[in-house]
Amino acid sequence: MSERIYDHPVLGALKENEYVTFSFNDEEYKGLKDESLAAALLANGIRTLRHHEETGRPRGVYCNIGHCFECRVKVNGKSGVRACLTPLKEGMVVESGGKLPTPVRDWRAENE
Repeated sequence: MSERIYDHPVLGALKENEYVTFSFNDEEYKGLKDESLAAALLANGIRTLRHHEETGRPRGVYCNIGHCFECRVKVNGKSGVRACLTPLKEGMVVESGGKLPTPVRDWRAENE
């Protein structure tokens, strides 16, 4: 995991933690248990998490605090999960979000 920062100049050294195994698009990866799924994916060099609903352009982590919905993926069969807010667990099955509904506009149309 060469992409991980083990000793940050401001945040300090990464504490010893347990590594877990998870899959993304049928490939196996390792990450730190309970770190955000987004952090684990980024540490493994994965930048594209899904594609834009209308243009098809690649999308990835943007705000990393749960506001923008850019990092939506499918986790254990559930679509639209925000990777930046989801703690990594052993055996998680993560898939690229594919074409997802837009978070607000399509929800309103379905629920009005």
